[in-house]
Amino acid sequence: MMSPKILLFAALLSSAPSLAETVIIGVPSGKDVVTIRMDQSSQSRQSLPFFPGVSAKTAGAKGLSLLKVVIPPGASAEPHIHKGHESAIYLLQGRVETRYGDKLEKSVINQAGDFIYIPPDVPHQPFNLSQTEPAIAIVARNDGDEQEHVILLPHQK
Repeated sequence: MMSPKILLFAALLSSAPSLAETVIIGVPSGKDVVTIRMDQSSQSRQSLPFFPGVSAKTAGAKGLSLLKVVIPPGASAEPHIHKGHESAIYLLQGRVETRYGDKLEKSVINQAGDFIYIPPDVPHQPFNLSQTEPAIAIVARNDGDEQEHVILLPHQK
């Protein structure tokens, strides 16, 4: 049985549009272990479905976020940077081409099982290479407010 304080926090969070199907177990006070159960994705600034997981908003995290990102078949993120923050990615499923560099002129292809590091402020844009299967990744960032420091870039030709 959850305490009234936890139930109240879960109710408040579940009323927020971006976290509609989120259940929080524990209190994000910095003194509790917090579990986040997320059944529904949100839309990222990069135009991809994502499950926010651990963040300042869900768990009270101060210097990190951990989330799941899905790139639908044949889709890509918007070109972007994470201003002042590093990203570490573990590709669970799929093959993804990431274009990066000032004009997205460089490219790397990753496959399931790859660990990927993106330094702060590096322009990048991932593309799912499959037309039939989603690509799924777990993303960690040294930013508790994960979406607040995403800066979209103009599309490159």
